[in-house]
Amino acid sequence: MIGQSMQALARKCPDTGPQNRRAGRRPGGRPVAHMLAAVAVTFASQQACAVSVDAGDYDYVPAGTRLGLLYYQYSSGDTLYAGGHRVSDNAGVRAQVGILRAVKYVDIGGITVAPQFLLPFGSVQTAGDLGGASVRNGVGDLILASTVFLYKDERRRVLGVTPWLWLPTGQYDRHRTLNPFGENRWKFALQAAGVLPLGESFTLDLVGDVQFYGDNRDFGPGSQTLSQRRSWDLQSHLRYHLSPATAFSVSLSQLSGGETEVDGVAQNDRQRRSRASIGASHFLAPGWQVLGTLGKDLTVDNGVREDVRVNLRLLNVF
Repeated sequence: MIGQSMQALARKCPDTGPQNRRAGRRPGGRPVAHMLAAVAVTFASQQACAVSVDAGDYDYVPAGTRLGLLYYQYSSGDTLYAGGHRVSDNAGVRAQVGILRAVKYVDIGGITVAPQFLLPFGSVQTAGDLGGASVRNGVGDLILASTVFLYKDERRRVLGVTPWLWLPTGQYDRHRTLNPFGENRWKFALQAAGVLPLGESFTLDLVGDVQFYGDNRDFGPGSQTLSQRRSWDLQSHLRYHLSPATAFSVSLSQLSGGETEVDGVAQNDRQRRSRASIGASHFLAPGWQVLGTLGKDLTVDNGVREDVRVNLRLLNVF
């Protein structure tokens, strides 16, 4: 999401500490350490990506319902890619992220709308070739959204649209190598989703969005201007309903775009990242649901490839 690039962070951090000075060089003599902290930003910033949805998020819920949700996410990776090439097997990044979320479903002129907010928080740790990178952890940018259910029927088919808005309220420090939570800029995304029942036991969720980025005009120690082109994300979730209370899912996603510029200089850091996951959800009691997913990156062009991502969610209907 932040999309800071190799060249930009190489200028930010010409020497990130003793551990990185031991990191060595790529063929051709380019210091590995100068590239590692740069590309890792993409990995770290994705921990609090609100555009990603869980299987079943777009199921229709009647007006008057309120939801409270608490998320925990853990992810880790050690293999760093730049321009589609592996440049390090020792670029450790570990992230632990929580998200508070509240949703209320209301009726406006016969159309159900679900205004909501999300507040991420957490920490990111680096190790190995990234061990000298400094990180600004804490509370992230506040996210506002509102799903509009444009179509729904008795067969559980749904068409929904959600605008997302990121406010630059999170903790940000331009002197830190990584700012995975506060980005010091506005962002906007428009997401559309369809829910398609496939018989009695299976449901297919198809989700797509486009994301637009404002400028960060205080990027790096030199207060440069970071700009970013729009990005796209496609997601699919196939669910198997074991019972009305229990479901299993298989998910695939593909992210692309998001090239950045620093003071008008292109950084050649277009993102292409595919991911797969499996998951399950279960209602423990009326109004209380737990959901968990286990996933990993399949392909990465720029950034640290996630070897494991664990998402846990507790949902309360009230």
